[in-house]
Amino acid sequence: MSDTINSLKESIITYNRNMAQETAVKAIEEGIEPNDILAGMTETIRKIGDDFGKGELFLPDLVGAANAMSGAIAVVEAEIEKSGKEVEKIGTVVLGTVKGDIHDIGKTMVKTFLVAENFRVIDLGVDISSEHFIEAIEKYNPEILALSALLTTTVTEQNRIIEVLKNKGIREKVKVIIGGAATTQEFADEIGADGYEATAARAPRLCKTLLGKE
Repeated sequence: MSDTINSLKESIITYNRNMAQETAVKAIEEGIEPNDILAGMTETIRKIGDDFGKGELFLPDLVGAANAMSGAIAVVEAEIEKSGKEVEKIGTVVLGTVKGDIHDIGKTMVKTFLVAENFRVIDLGVDISSEHFIEAIEKYNPEILALSALLTTTVTEQNRIIEVLKNKGIREKVKVIIGGAATTQEFADEIGADGYEATAARAPRLCKTLLGKE
């Protein structure tokens, strides 16, 4: 593995977003294939996620690593788009924090882990209405809809979105997963969600399982 890729890995481990972006640019200038750059980052973020799951790292570590990596991913994605290369994706995920909730960190971490695992992610942002989610489903035709809610006062919006999907006759068109501090597996079962995950690092595994690709 090249010294540049090793430096990129180090930037993620040390949560250095600026270094990650600069090193990603350097890797591209050296002619390293975008997929190889992503593979190096994916290996690193998986290790960080595994260490978090074992209790060896903590939430600030996960946030810092995801933030650093997201900067580098943006550089690589821009290069892929510029080159016009087609990169086969596992699937498409529409992601957003539900209406009434403006918390972003958890959602952003989920996006980073999904992109690292070669998912196409449409991040709608925060405070997203059910109508906006429906529009995104119709526009992007995702396999998975990921709904985040941190507040106990907004989790009911996750249920409302599922009901809207049913009323419009498109519930079977998309797998719905939920997450966020205010959610639980019991709540996911209660509202008829297809999946629940408590940690961002394990979200890709859940999505792969739902798509039969794990």
